[in-house]
Amino acid sequence: MNRPSTAREALIVEAIGEVAALIDRVEAVARSMDAARQVLVQASAELASQVVAFESRMTAVTENAKVQAVRHIARRTDEVARSSLDTQTRAMEEAARALFRSEIGPTLQRLVMPLQHLADSGAHPWERWLTHAATAAVASALTWALATYFWTR
Repeated sequence: MNRPSTAREALIVEAIGEVAALIDRVEAVARSMDAARQVLVQASAELASQVVAFESRMTAVTENAKVQAVRHIARRTDEVARSSLDTQTRAMEEAARALFRSEIGPTLQRLVMPLQHLADSGAHPWERWLTHAATAAVASALTWALATYFWTR
């Protein structure tokens, strides 16, 4: 090819050379962008598979946390129920003791006093034996009456 004869032709040739270099660069950028796109697609696919695995692990962790929370709640509820039962039992026992001391104790004391008086009185020792003999006689008579009644039936 011939050399440019004018400055204008030289500038045009220079511009065409720079346009060619620019086109080469644009093509290189297009190839780089295509390669980057492919890498991004591959990374996206890998990320999607990792997200599925992550979701399954998170589901397992969440289920485990639920189970542990339910166990903890059940354990604490059981402890509180046992504690409440123990407290109520102690309160009921204390109330029963107080009731016995205030109501039944004095009544028993009033009933025991005459019996102790009879037991302590040594003036008539035969009265005790007479009481026992009378009790035995009454028991024997009732037994005989019941036996006769059932035999005659």
